[in-house]
Amino acid sequence: MPRERILEALREARKAAPKRRFEQSIELMINLKDIDLKRPENRINLKVRLPNGVGKRRVLVFASGDLALRAREAGADEVIDPNELQSIAGDKKEVKRRLKDYDLFLAEAPLMPLIGRIVGPILGPRGKMPTRVPPQASIRGGMERKRKTILLRRRDKPSVMCIVGKEGMSDEEVAENIEAVFSTLLRTLKKGMGNIKSAYLKLTMGPAVRLI
Repeated sequence: MPRERILEALREARKAAPKRRFEQSIELMINLKDIDLKRPENRINLKVRLPNGVGKRRVLVFASGDLALRAREAGADEVIDPNELQSIAGDKKEVKRRLKDYDLFLAEAPLMPLIGRIVGPILGPRGKMPTRVPPQASIRGGMERKRKTILLRRRDKPSVMCIVGKEGMSDEEVAENIEAVFSTLLRTLKKGMGNIKSAYLKLTMGPAVRLI
């Protein structure tokens, strides 16, 4: 897809969106065709590394000891240790409250069974289960990778949708992110572009603008 076509659609989407007091997200919607959705191999559940990320994303880390200390030093927005996690076990309302303000989750690998039991029922269905971090791994590097990675999933409809940028990013930065999404998706589809029916761009509060 020509870069200029992406830039043109981005300009149209920005122009069509009403101004808001918050920074809107830029969303990409891709409709698929000629795919048997009943076949397991046609399920789409892809991690896409965006070259320019999607702006500020709040990170919560489940960790203890040295890893918890390093997570705080690396800029984690919140760190929850095992004792604190245990203290809210069984209180679903409180668990939801503690998680609701965060976009991304990482966890010390040995804590995953505990995390799965307490927060798994909430984060699992959203596709937001924490990424495992070995105790001696670079938590800073893990957070940076996580902040630039999005999940591309097809649920019960022949389409996928994801955030590819924020209103404050340049068109070139968002265009590079969009190209990364298409590059990853097309490697998965048997017919490549032949399985793409249409694609649209929109800002959070704006109308959809056709890209393909």
